[in-house]
Amino acid sequence: MQTIGIFVKRHHQDALRVAAEACAWLKARGIAVLVDDTLAAQIPGADACPLREIPEAADMLIVLGGDGTLLSVARLAGDRRTPILGINLGSLGFLTEITRDELDPVLSRLVAGELPIAERMRLDVAIRRDDVEVGRYLVLNDLVINKGALARIIDMEASIDDTYLTTFKADGLIIATPTGSTAYNLAAGGPIISPALNCLVLSPICPHMLTNRPIIVGGDAVIRIEVKFQDEDVVLTADGQVGMPLRGGDIVEIRRSPHPTLLVLSPTKDYFQILRTKLHWGER
Repeated sequence: MQTIGIFVKRHHQDALRVAAEACAWLKARGIAVLVDDTLAAQIPGADACPLREIPEAADMLIVLGGDGTLLSVARLAGDRRTPILGINLGSLGFLTEITRDELDPVLSRLVAGELPIAERMRLDVAIRRDDVEVGRYLVLNDLVINKGALARIIDMEASIDDTYLTTFKADGLIIATPTGSTAYNLAAGGPIISPALNCLVLSPICPHMLTNRPIIVGGDAVIRIEVKFQDEDVVLTADGQVGMPLRGGDIVEIRRSPHPTLLVLSPTKDYFQILRTKLHWGER
């Protein structure tokens, strides 16, 4: 472990203070710290580096913020296998497992190479329009097809491995990984899926038919969604952060990416303990 990149939630003063503390701790142990050019002046001892170059130059990435910040860093890392350690400075956070109070002992175990690292499935999403690819996204949590505020119900024809599944008539559709099952999918009534499983879940948003329920398919399935004729606003969103408008006839193809995200796990909490804590299971 020679170089660590640190990413900080934007406009979060507490995150900047924690970043400065982590940087001082790492520098005292001979480890170089890289931060975005715009942050270098606020984190003494850190080396400035163009944002997009940090994942390639670093052996490990530390994210100080919440799940949204971690998702943006995972997207920035692209197909690189640079492990990401999330430090949760927010209120929820299923991806950022480590709390601020645990930072020092976790850093000690990180430098010693004692922290577990898990591969988390990502999705390769391609959008085709008139047989031309017009968009492509690498997704860790979920892909959402959604209508605008004043748009009508969307018709979305879904197939699995070239076999027709159904035509969802709904406000939208979520395709989530096990990692993303605790995000929008959970809010829409979809199941929580252990990240150890190789599967995907399709969850319609406010379906017109009560019999349209979430369905789980194999993780190696190729999902094809065709947006039927549509003269209203329909938007595709990847991980809740990037996306593009869709037109009638557009085809969205989703398959498992060969490039998983590597997440550094908590050394003291397992996945189910995190669920119990975050969702307040067993409390009255």
